[in-house]
Amino acid sequence: MSDTNPSAKPWAGRFNAPTDAFVEAFTASVDFDRRLYRYDIQGSIAHATMLARQGILTDAERDAIVAGLETVRARIDAGEFNWSIPLEDVHMNIETALTADIGDAGKKLHTGRSRNDQVATDVRLWLRDEIDAIRAEILRLQRALLDLAEREADTILPGFTHLQVAQPITFGHHMLAWFEMLERDRDRLADCRRRMNVLPLGAAALAGTTYPIDRHYTAELLGFDRPAENSLDAVSDRDFAIEFTAAAAILMMHLSRFSEELILWSSAQFGFIDLSDSFCTGSSIMPQKKNPDVPELVRGKSGRIFGHLMGLLTLMKSQPLAYNKDNQEDKEPLFDTVDNLKGSLKVYADMMGHVTCRHERMRASARQGFSTATDLADYLVRRGIPFRDAHEIVGKAVALGVREGRDLSELTLDELRQFSPAIDADVFAVLTLEGSVAARDHIGGTAPAQVRAAIQRGRQRLCDI
Repeated sequence: MSDTNPSAKPWAGRFNAPTDAFVEAFTASVDFDRRLYRYDIQGSIAHATMLARQGILTDAERDAIVAGLETVRARIDAGEFNWSIPLEDVHMNIETALTADIGDAGKKLHTGRSRNDQVATDVRLWLRDEIDAIRAEILRLQRALLDLAEREADTILPGFTHLQVAQPITFGHHMLAWFEMLERDRDRLADCRRRMNVLPLGAAALAGTTYPIDRHYTAELLGFDRPAENSLDAVSDRDFAIEFTAAAAILMMHLSRFSEELILWSSAQFGFIDLSDSFCTGSSIMPQKKNPDVPELVRGKSGRIFGHLMGLLTLMKSQPLAYNKDNQEDKEPLFDTVDNLKGSLKVYADMMGHVTCRHERMRASARQGFSTATDLADYLVRRGIPFRDAHEIVGKAVALGVREGRDLSELTLDELRQFSPAIDADVFAVLTLEGSVAARDHIGGTAPAQVRAAIQRGRQRLCDI
């Protein structure tokens, strides 16, 4: 049998003239919403199962519908399905093919539902699986960061504020900061998934249906926590798509920040790390170039995702209840957000295991900019000097170092004592890079011992999931 009859509009009874050819193409969504076909069929099987349980369909009709839908799914999987623009969307394409295959039983599938609640269900089913896949990629990236942090727990580099050298830290500590950012992203997505996991199906067009349906049973079949409470809200709600895209935008902002640091660190001016050749490209004209294209592209994709968030907010901001055709425009930005987010996470998870630290370059940079100045101030405080006075004393010592072109650790004891007699020979122990990082030995601190403890806690958090 033929998959579709392009001239047969399922809603055509009301109309006396055919749809304009351009309008038909302009309003169709099948070119992009066909990717929902598995979820459309999954929802239809659950709906038919519920209808039969309620006596609205016979068991024979249910069995014919389920078998027919599985056949349609197999044809689509095999690339043997003829998608029709005149049939507008994934729903009508599948239903028309089903009816062509099994006859009148196929026409009964739409009993008690509308495309309005159908599409709202399909997108939630699809996005639920995508969130699970995205969270799995975040986990993979987090594990790569923990491995890198463990490998470089003792590696010292300068920590920055205002992109100026501030205090020495360990590279492992820096990687754990990225880990924590991703942990919040993973939690946000889990929270989004929980809130979106309610069933719109059964809301029909906007007011519910006169048939004795069991929405709790359909929710159970499809793995939803419960049916949506209000039929108007169920078909018109796109909060879940906006919330997901907002969480995706925050995640991409984090990846963009990671990218910025990798780009800076891999430059000749910093020279802190080497990125694997597998994640870089060259120049068509300058043979010496090794460009960090992966982090640059991820940084660029963040703007794309931010744009999708603003687009979805704008799409919804003036819509009256309930469903409007505007909502057809929610899918392409949502699909693109998912595709680019998953791709960015995958390439990052692959790349971070191949980052190589240039230890001496990091160490040399940490010795610049008087990064242990705060340690000297803390030393003076422990000698009974108020912090504000200690701050002034160290500032004067730094000024001398600037004039002399020497770090604080390179000044002599006599030079340091001219600013405060409280300074003794033991001061040089706190002015070393190792002494500075080791002194921050508390939870959340940069001391190597604390970094290793945090890595173990991080691994346990991931194991507990």
